[in-house]
Amino acid sequence: MNTRGNRENDFTALDKLIKEITVDAYGDDEGLWAFRQAFEDVVNLPTDVFVIGELVAVVEIDYDGNERRGLTAKVRRGDGSEHVVTASDVVFPEGSIGAQHVAAYRRWLGLEPYPSVTPTHSRRKRQHKATADDLDLSKSVELVTLAVKERAARCRLLESNRVITLQASGIWDLVPGEIVTVKPRKQWRFAGHPYLSGEIESTRLNVAALGLVPLRLEEIGMWNPKEHYWGEEDEPVEEWVKPIIARGPRPEFEMEQILPGANADDPFEDPIIQSNELKDTGDGLGAKKILMELCQSDLRCLDAHAHLGHFSFDNLLENAIRHYEVGLRIGELSLGDGFDGVLHWGLIDNRPFLRCMQGYGLCLWRLGHFDDAECVFDRMLWLNPSDNQGVRFLIDDVRLGTMWEEREFK
Repeated sequence: MNTRGNRENDFTALDKLIKEITVDAYGDDEGLWAFRQAFEDVVNLPTDVFVIGELVAVVEIDYDGNERRGLTAKVRRGDGSEHVVTASDVVFPEGSIGAQHVAAYRRWLGLEPYPSVTPTHSRRKRQHKATADDLDLSKSVELVTLAVKERAARCRLLESNRVITLQASGIWDLVPGEIVTVKPRKQWRFAGHPYLSGEIESTRLNVAALGLVPLRLEEIGMWNPKEHYWGEEDEPVEEWVKPIIARGPRPEFEMEQILPGANADDPFEDPIIQSNELKDTGDGLGAKKILMELCQSDLRCLDAHAHLGHFSFDNLLENAIRHYEVGLRIGELSLGDGFDGVLHWGLIDNRPFLRCMQGYGLCLWRLGHFDDAECVFDRMLWLNPSDNQGVRFLIDDVRLGTMWEEREFK
């Protein structure tokens, strides 16, 4: 049990370590270089760590001079692929020198040093793949859907980091991020990977149960509606604008964007762009495969959920709304209750969350859920008063109960 006194002692020790590391640093840039050097000096790499509940090996801690990105960690997954993640998201074994330095780095950043969601580091939990001992075939099994590929779905056991491949009828109806309850039939291994067959009993969305680390929110400053352009001075402002102006200044934020496999130095290596290009050339399967792989790497990749929703929007509306809602709810983990800040579209890392929200609202409208759609669109106007997505042109039709088809073709 971590009592208040113990936490205060921990924080005192962390503050002492921060002072030792940054004693000769002036400004954030030099502070980041100092932390990078400290990791190199005292943390032996490679070593096993957890990132978003997945066991990986961290091979390098680095800083490339980008203060907004901060320290990065190159990690190697069990399949040999390497990815660059934010160093503050790396979870070293409890009590290790690496864990101590990550906690100090997080405190220096102004983050909670010890995130509430911490994987269990027992020997059993460190196994990456599910084993026969992990499943009781006599009762239903709950799995987190990570990706749907061909005739199977890659999943992980709920409340565990262990992965398994599910084969069942109706597999294509599963959505990454949802929890699926399976009545198991058979478990086996092929080429070293565990498989499970069975009957899908139900699916549900419960983002809080997934054990995800919320995306970070970086405060940019204060947004003042009096300094915002609402049109020419001699033109009256629209009705939806008036309560936003009356509310006054509010803090502005940028939400962390997770995009596994992206290369900050080469925008053409953006996997979302690659997926869209495949879609435009008619390779829908290849495009969806990229998006599914992004979800499998990190369910917090909101843009993958948004674009999976786009795939289904025209023909499989019930699936589209589920994709959008998963991304929306994962993003909302960062906002908490009563969030009253601004998430401008102009800050590009906010766009995946806003895309999920817009797609969700449009699906609600198409399904005839007018009140719910109005709430979503109104929320979008408050979050992004610039309304780059144009929901101000839609919300009146929603309030009037105009059917989607009637507005589209009138």
